[in-house]
Amino acid sequence: MDTQQLATFIAVAESGSFSRAAERLYLTQPAISKRIALLEQSVGAKLFDRIGKKVSLTHAGEVLIPRAKQILILVGEAERAIENLNNRIAGKLSIATSHHIGLHRLPPALQSFSRAYPEVNLDLHFLDSEKALTAVEQGLFDLGVITLPDNPAPGICHIPIWRDDLQFVASPNHPLAGQPIDLNNLAEYKAILPDNNTYTTALVESMFQAQHLTLNVDMVTNHLDTIKMMVAIGLGWGVLPTSMIDSSLCSLNLAAPSLSRTLGVVYHGGRSQSNPAQKFIASLQSGSVDERSSML
Repeated sequence: MDTQQLATFIAVAESGSFSRAAERLYLTQPAISKRIALLEQSVGAKLFDRIGKKVSLTHAGEVLIPRAKQILILVGEAERAIENLNNRIAGKLSIATSHHIGLHRLPPALQSFSRAYPEVNLDLHFLDSEKALTAVEQGLFDLGVITLPDNPAPGICHIPIWRDDLQFVASPNHPLAGQPIDLNNLAEYKAILPDNNTYTTALVESMFQAQHLTLNVDMVTNHLDTIKMMVAIGLGWGVLPTSMIDSSLCSLNLAAPSLSRTLGVVYHGGRSQSNPAQKFIASLQSGSVDERSSML
């Protein structure tokens, strides 16, 4: 079996679509179809049922999927072990990160790391933090740079890097702008937040639930830059990192405890870390002190 074919098989199985798997792997859809056809030929069984646009695993596919994941983990372990023998900082480093962190936190770190270690092939994937964590648990990525959960899954190691202070914001023309308010006032107006599976929205919901209030969520998007735009044009209030707030937004004078979340690195504790992964974590840690202190 070819490891690229197995990786493609896993991507199709998890996304439920050849086209979404192609986007995830940065390949064309015909290339995805060809890899799956070759894998089916190799194992001598059909792996997917295709009904219209829906793709689902056959019984043979269900049998193969856990073994395919384990094969890729073992191959990766072997590659890292051999690379680490000669202390070279080279090879592939796969990182899953959220759009916000990837756009607003990581660029300087990625730039300095790639200059220092030009033989490392950075493989960056943008996923919601929750999905990135799951992918790291499954061994699909070396590292995740995400919003850290309060209770990480067993076996997942996490390293705090940044504290991300959050503020309730609205358009300067919003009825609540410029006046003292409380959660009762906010509950009367529409909110624009990430979906309720995200750590940020869970924080906000817990505040409202503690006062037996209901969030009036009118629009949902997990892209914080999109939330910023929609809040700025007056479509509702939102919660954003302090670092994103500018003159297009108004910080609300809310009588409530301050909110913050922790951003950092996660990796699977059962996997040996490659030299590039160890160096990248060290570079994030060494560059985080000044930024953390400036945000307190």
